[in-house]
Amino acid sequence: MLEKFTPNQRLLVAVALSFAFFIGYTTIFPSKALNSEANATKTTVSTTVASQPSTSVKEAVTEAQSSSAVQTTATDTLTTVTSKEFTLKIDTLGRISSVILSNKKHNGKDGKLAELISPVGAKPLYIRFGDEALNVAASKTPYSSDLNNVTLGENGKAVVTLTQNLPEVTVSKTLTFYADGHYDAKIALSNEKHYFVYLGQHPQVIEQMMTVVGGMIYSGDNLTTIFKDKDVEGRSIFTDVHFASSFDQYYASIIYGFSKETQVYVDRDTNSNPVTYLEGSNNFTFNGYIGPKEHKTLEAINPVLTHSIEYGWFTFVAAPIFKILMWLHGLLGNWGWSIIALTVIIRIFLYPLTHKGMVSMQKIKEIAPRIKEVQEKYKGDPARMNAAVMEMYKKHGANPLGGCLPLLLQIPVFFAIYRVLLNAVELQGATWVLWVTDLSRMDPYYILPILMGATMYYQQKITPSNFTDPLQEKIFKFLPVIFTFFFFTFPAGLVLYWFVNNIFSIAQQYMVNKQFEAARAARHEAHLAEKHHEKD
Repeated sequence: MLEKFTPNQRLLVAVALSFAFFIGYTTIFPSKALNSEANATKTTVSTTVASQPSTSVKEAVTEAQSSSAVQTTATDTLTTVTSKEFTLKIDTLGRISSVILSNKKHNGKDGKLAELISPVGAKPLYIRFGDEALNVAASKTPYSSDLNNVTLGENGKAVVTLTQNLPEVTVSKTLTFYADGHYDAKIALSNEKHYFVYLGQHPQVIEQMMTVVGGMIYSGDNLTTIFKDKDVEGRSIFTDVHFASSFDQYYASIIYGFSKETQVYVDRDTNSNPVTYLEGSNNFTFNGYIGPKEHKTLEAINPVLTHSIEYGWFTFVAAPIFKILMWLHGLLGNWGWSIIALTVIIRIFLYPLTHKGMVSMQKIKEIAPRIKEVQEKYKGDPARMNAAVMEMYKKHGANPLGGCLPLLLQIPVFFAIYRVLLNAVELQGATWVLWVTDLSRMDPYYILPILMGATMYYQQKITPSNFTDPLQEKIFKFLPVIFTFFFFTFPAGLVLYWFVNNIFSIAQQYMVNKQFEAARAARHEAHLAEKHHEKD
C-alpha cells in the first residue's frame, strides 16, 4: 500500500507513527541514557572494588540489594524542621524520614499533601558502616539532637546537630537547613571508620509517570548517566561527580558539593531499581536538596543543579526553549498564555521552513496529472520514466523533497517541546482559563483534546493530497481520531501547545492555498486573454 503514496504522504504517515511510537515508548519504556563512557566506567569498576576491603563492599552491596535491611529497627521522629514550603522530619537513626510539601499545587489526586520520601528503601543521610558488627550496633542505637523543633523564616536557616554514641566511634552530623529546601551537611567521626552515606530512593508522588524515573549521575564534562527503574543490571562507580540525583517526573533528592575524589556508587535493589550511595570520610562535607525540580529554585541554589531536569535526547533544544518559556511567564504572569506565546515564537521561527514545504506540496499537486501521464507513458522503462519525472519536477520548480526536509527539521523542536511541557513542575496547579485549572494534568472535560483533534482534521482537509486509493485516504483521515485519543491523558499544557500550533498551521496553509488559487486564476485569465488576442 505504501508504495502508492507520494513522498510527502509517506513522510506525514511516518511523522504521525513516529510521534505515536515516541510517546508510547517513552511512557512505557523511558529511554536509558547510559552512554559508552558510562559503560566504560562500569567495566573498570571491578578492579577498583577488588582493591577495597572486601567486608565493606559486601555490606554496601547487601544494603543496596535488600532495602528491607534499612527498616529492621522501629524509629521515631527526632527533629522536625518547618518552613513555609515544607515540613521535614529526622528520625532516631539520623535519617531524613519525611519531607511533606505544604503547597497544595503538589497534592496528589487523593488530595493528600505530597510526601517526597519513599516509604521503602534507604532514606537520605542513612549511614551504612563497612564493619558488620558496628553496623548492627548503629541500627539499634538512636541519635540525640540538640533541637527537637525548628521553624525557618522565609530566608532563614537553622543548624541541627545529631550525635550517635557507638561502642567504637562517635558519629556527629551537623545539618544546616534552608527555607528553599537545600541543606549543608558535615559528618564527623571520632576515629576513622569505613562507611557510606545514602542518597535515598526517588520520590513517588506522581500517579502516572510519563517520563524516565530513577537515578542520575552528572559528572565530568557535562556527562549525564541515567539509571532507569526496573533496569539496573549491576554496580557502577563514579568519580568527579557534580551531583547525584534520585528523581521522578517533577521531584528529586540530590546530593552535591562533595570533592571530586569522592566515589559514588549506583547499585540495584531487589526490584532492579537504582540505589545511590557515597563513600564517606572522617570529616565529610556535602550539600543536599529535596524538593520540586523548579528551575529558578535550583539555579538560585547552585546552577549545576538545573541539569537535574531531564529532557532526554533533545536537551540541546529543550533547555533553551524552557528558558524562553520562563521569560515569557515573567512578562505575562500566566503559564497558559506563556505556552501560547511560545507557540507563536516557534511558528515565526519555523515559518520559512513550513512555508517552503507547503509551497512544494502545492506545486507537486499541480503537476500530479502530468507526472501520472509520464509514468503511464514510460511504465515499461523505469530508468527513462524516472529521468522524465525528474525533468518534469525541474521544469516546474517542484522539489519532491521540498515538503519532507522542512518537516524533518521540525521534529526535534516538536519533541523538545513535548519533553519541556511534560517535565515542567512549574505547570503544577497553574491555571489558564475557565475549566483549565491545572496545566500539568489532563483536561478533565476533554475539551482541549477534542479541539486539537478537530483542528488537526481541518488542517488535513485543506492540505494538498494526491491519494489515488480511497482506502488509503480513509486510513489517513483516521489519524486525527488516533491523536485525539492519545492526547486525552496528556497534560493540558501540552495539548494546549499542539492545539494552538494546529491553528497556526491552518492559517498558514490557508494563505498558501489562496496564493496558489490567485496564481492559477491569473494564469487562466492570461490564457483567455491570449486566446482572445489570437482570434482578433
